[in-house]
Amino acid sequence: MNVLPKPLQELIDAFTLLPGVGQKTAERYAYYLLKQSGSSVDKLSRSLSGIKNNIKFCPITFAIISSDEDLSSLYKDSSRNKQIVAVVAEPFDILAMEKTNKFTGTYHVLGGLISPLDDIHAENLHIRELINRIKTDHVNEIILATNTSVEGETTSLYLQKQIKELYPDVEVTKLARGLPIGLDIEYADQITLTRALENRQSF
Repeated sequence: MNVLPKPLQELIDAFTLLPGVGQKTAERYAYYLLKQSGSSVDKLSRSLSGIKNNIKFCPITFAIISSDEDLSSLYKDSSRNKQIVAVVAEPFDILAMEKTNKFTGTYHVLGGLISPLDDIHAENLHIRELINRIKTDHVNEIILATNTSVEGETTSLYLQKQIKELYPDVEVTKLARGLPIGLDIEYADQITLTRALENRQSF
């Protein structure tokens, strides 16, 4: 016998699909929405639908863009230096970098980090597209702005080796001091990330 109505249970089950959301947290979220006005719930519903219907990935940088855009606005911006590319793991890492107001190059989103335990390998990431961009955009510096985790360091080492083998004249740098081991770029504060960007080092 079901204690909760089926629609409410289905909502709870849906919330548990989110990372870091357990059964108790999902129940609290569902109960919170149950107490909200219809307009608030409708707005949330429309927003969730819009994620799939109105958002896509830039075919060059793999940043998140609106469905009516052809390329990332940052990539199309004539004031940005396409010869300097910051390589990040996920799209939201771009937001963290942009908050520093110090980076004037462009970005490339890998779509994750190399993690054999999670069955994520180099071929699953946008590495081949990055290699192609180096030639197309005449890139002279690649900034490896990946997380300071085991997966982040593994990915950085792999990229450094691949780039240097194909393009030995391209400078490969990484974010410098200020980022503690294990910190995700997305959660770095503005001052820490600014210092790391300004003091990046050759790989």
